[in-house]
Parts: sequence; structure tokens; C-alpha cells
Amino acid sequence: MLKRTLFFGNKTSITTHLEQLVIKTTTRETTIPIEDIGFIVLEHPEIYISITSLTKLSNNNVAVIFCDAKHMPCSMLLNLNNHYIQQELFSQQIKASEPLKKQLWQQVVKTKINYQAEHLKKRNKPYNVLNHFEGKVLSGDTSNMEGAAASYYWKNLFDFNFKRERYGEYPNTFLNYGYIILRAAVARAIAGSGLLSTLGIHHHNKYNAFCLADDIMEPYRPLVDAKVMEIMTQFNEHDLTTPIKAALLTVLTQTVYFEDCKSPLMIAITRTTNSLQQCYTGTSRKLLYPKLWN
Repeated sequence: MLKRTLFFGNKTSITTHLEQLVIKTTTRETTIPIEDIGFIVLEHPEIYISITSLTKLSNNNVAVIFCDAKHMPCSMLLNLNNHYIQQELFSQQIKASEPLKKQLWQQVVKTKINYQAEHLKKRNKPYNVLNHFEGKVLSGDTSNMEGAAASYYWKNLFDFNFKRERYGEYPNTFLNYGYIILRAAVARAIAGSGLLSTLGIHHHNKYNAFCLADDIMEPYRPLVDAKVMEIMTQFNEHDLTTPIKAALLTVLTQTVYFEDCKSPLMIAITRTTNSLQQCYTGTSRKLLYPKLWN
């Protein structure tokens, strides 16, 4: 079942009653079954949410995302006990060999570059160079084809001079917000697959609690890029307004395509993290990513 994404940008009280989330504002009161929720974004500084609500949301694997004073997502609540054989899966993840992790990272990078090329092609931009880079990705991407591809991709994606920066100017803020939401979705799926987001296959910053999420999300990034470009044609604002945030959140329900079916992104991500779990347990050697566009 497709889970709902809830965004709270105003002063709100959130409690529970009979496995329902009870949402009270100054103008109305409504209830939503907790089992129907996948993500909650809490932006307003005066939102009240009860401990019981947080506990029940966590037990249902709902990713609760908290925003800072600049209205940007800054932290996330996830369930620590999501899988019935979690200890065994943790152990296998920790013991994963370096050759396996390098092969997995090679798959991630090749898929990411392929999807970047596909996105450029959809925009009628030059893309053949990316196909060349994809073919040169080695185990572990020791020649950093990911970086070379990213440089080319960003130089050719927009019709204006753009520099991709974490704290850069418009539309970097839109991209950053979308990536944070995508990261939360991947972290939620990783937890649901019984794995540790902290232990990456390539990323390994000791200050980063979501290294594995940062690894697995890479091929999905062009979907956020496409959503940002769509938003840029619909909104004149350069600031990250509430309607623009709401539009960015819809990327989670966008349709992607497996060989056997089509699926909303948030469900597709779970298929990807389950395939990663199978790679760790030795029942597969291949990560499963959908095509982002049909």
C-alpha cells in the first residue's frame, strides 16, 4: 500500500487515539490511521507531538523528519527494531568483504551515470559522453568516473550557468531539500530491510549516521533533479516556499519502472534495499534499481 506523506508547516497539536493520529490546528481537527503514513515532516517550531505518537509512528516504521530554524530538514526519527532477524543481518552487513562492497559501489555508480544520461537525453541535451564514462567505471570506481560524470551532467543540464553547491544559490536550495527527503526515504527503507544506515559501502564519514543511505540514493538523484526542473517552470519564486516544498515531497509517489511492474518511488526504494540485504546474505550479487522513466 502506498503510504501518505504529511507536511506540517503551521502550529499543530499531534496526539493519538485508537491507533489514529489526531491532528488539531486552530481551525480544525482530523484523524489519520497511523498505518497509512510513511513520512511526516515537522517544520513549525511550535508543533506539539506526544511521546506516544512518536512511539507508535516509530513502531509502524514512519520516518519523522524534524526541521531546523531555517525550515530545512535536520534530523529524523527511525525505528531501531524493524526486522525479525535484525541481529543476523547486522552481522552479515558488518562482515561484508571489501571486494563485495567495491562491486556494489561499481553498480551504484554505473546506474547513476546511466540515469544522468537518460535525464539529459530527455531534455534534448548532449549525453553521449556519459555513456562513455559509464563504460569506464571500475570496481570501487577507483578512477572516479562518478565525479567526471557529475561535472559534465551539471554543466549541461540547465540552460543557464549553474554550479552545484551544497550551500549555493537557486536552484541549489530546491535540489538540497529534495535530496534530504530522498535520503530520509532511503534511510527508512534500509531500516525496514533490517540494515544499518551507518555502515556504508562507499561513504564512510565518521560524523555521518546515514552513509549507506547516501550510497543507495545516488541513482535516484536524477528523479529529484527532474522534479526541480519541473517546479522551476511552475513557480517564479526562488525561495523555498511551502507550496514548493509540498511539490518536492511528491517525488516520493512518482512512478518508476521495474521489468515486471511499475511502482511508486517509496515502494521501489524498498525493493532496492531488500536487494542489498540479499547481497549481504549471499543470495544475490546484484542491486535492483528501477528505470526512472519509461
